[in-house]
Amino acid sequence: MHSFTEVFTKEPIVPFAILLIVILTVPYFFERLKIPGLVGLLLAGVALGPNGLRLLNHDTETMKLLSDIGLVYLMFVAGLEIDMEQFRQTKFRSMGYGSLGFIVPLIIGTVTGRLFHFSWVAAILIGSLFASHTLLAYPIISRLGVLGNEAVLVTIGATIFTDIASLLVLAVCVAIHAGNFTPINFIILLISLAVYSASVLFGLDWAGRQFFRRTGNNEGNQFLFVLLALFLASLGAQLIGVEKIVGAFLAGLAVNDAVGEGPVKDKVVFVGSVLFIPIFFVSVGLIINVPAFIKSIASIWLTLALVCGPVLGKFGAALLAKIIYRYNWREMLTMWSLSMPQVAATLAATLVGYQAKLISQEVLNSVIVLIVVTSSLGPIITSRVAAGLASSATNLSEETIEEDEAQPSPKQHFKVVVPVYNPESEHYLIEMAQLVARHESGQIIPLVIIQPDPQTDAAHLDHSVEQGELLLQRATELSRELGVQAQPLLRIDDSIAHGISRASREQNASLILMGWGKWTGFRARLFGNVIDNVLWAAHCRVAVARLLDSPLNFKRILVPIENLTQQAAPAAQFAKIVAEANQAQVTLVHVCDRYTTPAKIAWKRSQLSLLATKWMSGSNLEVQVIPHENIARAIVTAARLSDLVILRSQRQRTAGGLAISDVTSQLVQQLHCSVVMLGEPQQTFIGAPATKSPSIKSRKLI
Repeated sequence: MHSFTEVFTKEPIVPFAILLIVILTVPYFFERLKIPGLVGLLLAGVALGPNGLRLLNHDTETMKLLSDIGLVYLMFVAGLEIDMEQFRQTKFRSMGYGSLGFIVPLIIGTVTGRLFHFSWVAAILIGSLFASHTLLAYPIISRLGVLGNEAVLVTIGATIFTDIASLLVLAVCVAIHAGNFTPINFIILLISLAVYSASVLFGLDWAGRQFFRRTGNNEGNQFLFVLLALFLASLGAQLIGVEKIVGAFLAGLAVNDAVGEGPVKDKVVFVGSVLFIPIFFVSVGLIINVPAFIKSIASIWLTLALVCGPVLGKFGAALLAKIIYRYNWREMLTMWSLSMPQVAATLAATLVGYQAKLISQEVLNSVIVLIVVTSSLGPIITSRVAAGLASSATNLSEETIEEDEAQPSPKQHFKVVVPVYNPESEHYLIEMAQLVARHESGQIIPLVIIQPDPQTDAAHLDHSVEQGELLLQRATELSRELGVQAQPLLRIDDSIAHGISRASREQNASLILMGWGKWTGFRARLFGNVIDNVLWAAHCRVAVARLLDSPLNFKRILVPIENLTQQAAPAAQFAKIVAEANQAQVTLVHVCDRYTTPAKIAWKRSQLSLLATKWMSGSNLEVQVIPHENIARAIVTAARLSDLVILRSQRQRTAGGLAISDVTSQLVQQLHCSVVMLGEPQQTFIGAPATKSPSIKSRKLI
């Protein structure tokens, strides 16, 4: 029997268990204090490392492996999160601003390095650290609804150029520092880089498209293909003599289109965000020398220069872009704040340069300070200045709305698919479905999916079919009592979620109305549940309902409107349908920043009232604009007397590999009334116009 000390010091599973405890607890407490979780992970690494409790050691094989995986995963997610469709919309201006955003900080960083007596190679590397950036404020601009603004799209697209250029400079600098620099070797390196980059970007893109097309809905194999692409590209980079993070970032860009916005991407990002990337941040904390850190901070000039340099460099690039492309000051400040945060590529490249002994411990420590400052300051400025872009980028005039309404659309029979699998909630679901179907002069399709087990015998399958037919019979009788035509449908499928999606597409459904599932937690987040998978695969809108009372009793309906755009119309129109059936009052509420001026609040209220009259003419309507620092808390407070809250679900994104809290998920947990969450169809993705089939385009509800 092994002693406790022997197990604790020699068993490789012990550091992994410690890391899991840190990842599970530390970010939570730091975020409660309004401090970024990555700061907590870095400090945890310092506390547990050689300068603290000595529970973890960066030089062990376990930590080296996990740290390397986290490093390449961080850069892979950075490439995967870039929206290639948005880049294509403004590719020329994105390349122009990307060039400015790379060259200006590179020059400032190189000059800074030379002023502090670093070698030319080290100074150029420091300049390349200044040039990259991480779109840490992406969730903020998504929430504000300003992704359609050209300046925002240009900044997002420029990330591709700045990060690739910075990583290539890193590769060249490391190769020169290693003593492999001769004119011939340098030319060979550049040619190898060009051939390798083209092979990864085009080869993996083609292979990914082919593999995803041939594997269909096999998400497990698709997930493994994405991981294989990551590690093969990283290995290929090392084989030609450049750092593996270059290959990881290129692999993320390469499989971007093949993966798209779907459950496979969710799983890839999730695994990195909750496991490997946090481990990488802890491992960085392990190599921070506390006495050297204090000493480098005490000699403030280097740290101050390395913090101010990127901030000023990105400001200068944004100012030049404003002059060249004639953006206004608010757009310029938005571009600056979006490109300010230095997290993913900066930290990864810094660690590589430090391990190659190209930059010193003082530079590493100063970069840690730079990451903390810019990752906090950038999103704060973005939240202040980007809110004003809504009027120029996404405001809908009366003429635009009237033009959209005037477009003719073909007639189509409206169908509501209602999966029935829970007898307790079936009655309320059918009542909600009949409200919608009756308003649209349509019909209800009660749906039962039978999912046979591979070992299921014929007798057991027959029994399941009988139970399903009883459920359909009950749903049909209830529909008849409510005066709505029902067309029951029973389907045998290997997946409940895919069965619902396929049946809805075959029936050309207009809406899928589902009951709220109770399966949440780690397994549901990792593998997805029925609702998640239906939301990703459905061709039409999906309404997920948690109904605590009969929809016929709803008298007060609350609809939070996040952005003053046409995207909010479906939730308002759904509320109108329920309100007209019950003579209910509808309250549209928009939560703005608590520092918003009274004039701006009045403008937002007038805009929301204008849109509301188009969406909900003739309804008993109230419009509220609430300044508050916490969106979820403000909505929960406004909903205290409401019978129903209608939410619009938006897909969650991450930035720099760190999970961003989702307002919708917070609301679902805190609201104590009935809730309906409207999910977008699969074709709709953030930042680009929805691709709609003719059947979707013709629906009044949609």
